[in-house]
Amino acid sequence: MARWEFPIELDRRTEVPLYLQIARSIIDDIRRGRLRPGDALPGTRTLARSLDVQRLTVVAAFDELAAEGWIVTRATRGAFVSPDLPDVPVVQGPGVSRHVHIDLPPAPPAEMPYDVPKGGLLFAPNRPDVRLIPTDLIGRAYRRAIRRGARILGYGRPQGHERLRAAVASMLASTRGIAATADDVCITRGSQMALALLAQSLLRPGDIVAVEELTYRPAAEVFRMHGAKVVPIPLDEHGIKIEAVEELAGKLRALHVTPHHQFPTTVTLSASRRLRLLELARKHKFAIIEEDYDHEFHYDGPPVLPLASADRFGVVAYAGTFSKVLAPALRTGYIVAPRPLLNSVIAHRLYIDVQGDRILEYALAELMEEGEIQRWIRRTRREYKMRRDLLANALRRRLGDALTFSIPAGGIGLWVKAADGIDIDAWAERAHKRGVVMITAKGFALTGRPRPFARLGFAALNRQELAEAVRRLASSLD
Repeated sequence: MARWEFPIELDRRTEVPLYLQIARSIIDDIRRGRLRPGDALPGTRTLARSLDVQRLTVVAAFDELAAEGWIVTRATRGAFVSPDLPDVPVVQGPGVSRHVHIDLPPAPPAEMPYDVPKGGLLFAPNRPDVRLIPTDLIGRAYRRAIRRGARILGYGRPQGHERLRAAVASMLASTRGIAATADDVCITRGSQMALALLAQSLLRPGDIVAVEELTYRPAAEVFRMHGAKVVPIPLDEHGIKIEAVEELAGKLRALHVTPHHQFPTTVTLSASRRLRLLELARKHKFAIIEEDYDHEFHYDGPPVLPLASADRFGVVAYAGTFSKVLAPALRTGYIVAPRPLLNSVIAHRLYIDVQGDRILEYALAELMEEGEIQRWIRRTRREYKMRRDLLANALRRRLGDALTFSIPAGGIGLWVKAADGIDIDAWAERAHKRGVVMITAKGFALTGRPRPFARLGFAALNRQELAEAVRRLASSLD
């Protein structure tokens, strides 16, 4: 790896020889962890030039360090921090401290990546298969965008590049019945940033936010981080129970829902409940945060239109993402919301992130205008449908007595229920030891309460991997 300049401060007014100052500075850096065993030191000529000293001064410093065991020198390769350092206490100097002497508010719980053993297979609840991503296509579009030079490399608007906002608005109007223009769209770094910006714009400490009883827990944590009290709303086979929302409606500030393919249960919110929910929001003046994380992957029949498409009262903020369509690493999502709320979102975006990746946004806009992303979505939808059906058939064949489920019309996971007498959490622990990971219901519950369910995501595993994952799951049942 290319080196940066090596910072050593020398005091030429002191009686301490310069070579000793250099040696002591390097020892201090080793003690406090800035230099680690095996790290390469600059060459003596390079360091002498940067410090404006004679090379012999640096050579003397390195000789001193080598004599004390701090560094080792290797012919033709240079000097390195010794792998066997002298046995001396580590000194905590300025820099990255492992201790803190200031008061900090409680940190939110960090959702760590799933613990997948080496060679293991993960039924990822909400991940796409990044191996399918058209990297060459995206790379070419990105290169074309960056060649635009100063017009694309400078600052832009915090709500995102106008071409991508217009392309997203056109997509939403065509496929989701949302009558939006480019001015109704704010581009974000994924749906998680969208939720954070909406929370900042909507919530005050003490506000009550309702979420689905089983939910995407990082969403609930965002609301808690902004001082909200999070209240779970029960679910059934038709989605959230409106009666429970009605009981809270007068106290609610916002409600977070995933009505198309509810996460994690995959159920679709019924038409009658959708209308009642919109009316409750209008009557009691609370916001509906609608997260539509996998709208593109609907396989049987036409997809259900979002709540936002029927919003005549200005109560719905709609959040979507390209993470499932393309890749999570591209970090591209969007918000469509009533103008006053969207203006607040844009203002918060300005002070948090200034703007997004204008080059990527321009490249994605070009791909959407040319129909490339639309074609990619159709190909991926066909593949995921086959994976859904393959997983369902494999589960019925090998685990038909242990698991029951309905095949969802869309989405990227199955919601399965364990038969009576089966402890699904204990089963998941045994499966983990056999190299397959499934996430059970307690991983989606705010209380962590166990239930006899699990979400088996199928998008991130290819057909061979799905078959092997089911085999491992079956072998770990008893």
